[in-house]
Amino acid sequence: MIDKLEEVERRFDRLTADLSNPDILADTSKLQKVSKERAGLEKLVEAFRAYRKVLADLGEVEAWLGSSDPDEKAYAREALPGLKQQREEMEASLKILLLPKDPNDEKNVILEIRAGAGGDEAALFAEEVMQMYLRYADRKGWKADIIDMSAGNAGGVKDATLTLSGDAVFSHLKYESGVHRVQRVPATETQGRIHTSTITVSVMPEAEEVDVQVNPADIEMQVMRSTGSGGQSVNTTDSAVRLIHKPSGIVVKCQQEKSQGKNRAMAMRMLRAKLYEIEQERIRNERDSTRRAQVGTGDRSEKIRTYNFPQDRLTDHRIALTVHNLPAIMAGSVEDIITACRTHYQAEALKAQTGGGRPGSEA
Repeated sequence: MIDKLEEVERRFDRLTADLSNPDILADTSKLQKVSKERAGLEKLVEAFRAYRKVLADLGEVEAWLGSSDPDEKAYAREALPGLKQQREEMEASLKILLLPKDPNDEKNVILEIRAGAGGDEAALFAEEVMQMYLRYADRKGWKADIIDMSAGNAGGVKDATLTLSGDAVFSHLKYESGVHRVQRVPATETQGRIHTSTITVSVMPEAEEVDVQVNPADIEMQVMRSTGSGGQSVNTTDSAVRLIHKPSGIVVKCQQEKSQGKNRAMAMRMLRAKLYEIEQERIRNERDSTRRAQVGTGDRSEKIRTYNFPQDRLTDHRIALTVHNLPAIMAGSVEDIITACRTHYQAEALKAQTGGGRPGSEA
């Protein structure tokens, strides 16, 4: 691992030198590329240099153990445990920093929430989960927009599509995809019985035009009147847009804007994200190197997470995590759960890597 880290450090130094190169400074495109790559390596290089200093300090202190000076020997015995612990912690951090980066981690996302099994209760819970993510986005300082939403028969939402934009949104939300199950007594239940309902959550990285090329001839566009709230032009102009991608059968709809053109542009963003996700899934299946939680059909038996309101308990079944205080969670306090998922899958990725000794052992 030391060899890998030294190679990264040499690359970082070359990129740093390039930032003083007049030819690169004169080319905006090259300058942005060099700056972005260097920024991506900076945290790892800084951690490696700090780790190397700790190794040097550790070597020096270990040498003092054999000193004839009793003060030096006493200091070495006192300092050694702390330095060893620091070394172990830094090695763990370096291993994580060396993991291959998900190229989608920095992307914005398109989030879809759909009511599954459970009828009206599923629609009510779908809206609560949508609001949970909106509150979480607000805490993170992300920009959130509801692009499309269909109301349930007795309130709530049958389905909703949101865009979330900000700093590394996909890296935080990518493990939220799947079936979310709720267990509670619905407001309409007269016998006090606990019902089980489900919703599905799908988190897709937003794709740029360079990521996905869409042939205009493959798209059928339909326009219609917008429904629900949205301003004076709702129900008076054909501003809502539905796009049908004929080769795949994918259908997307947007009615957020009063302008048909803006709604079409947003619908294209949604379509590219769906096509990009399909292509990414194909690549993942071919390589069989990463795990993706499937959304599934929404059956009660399929679940990644359960929200049990009578017991005030949330359980993430993938990582065997149980936490309490559902009111706070539904109010947007999901950072601990998201962090636990990210930490778990980082650990799984570390297990999949070859080796496993200390960085110095592979030098």
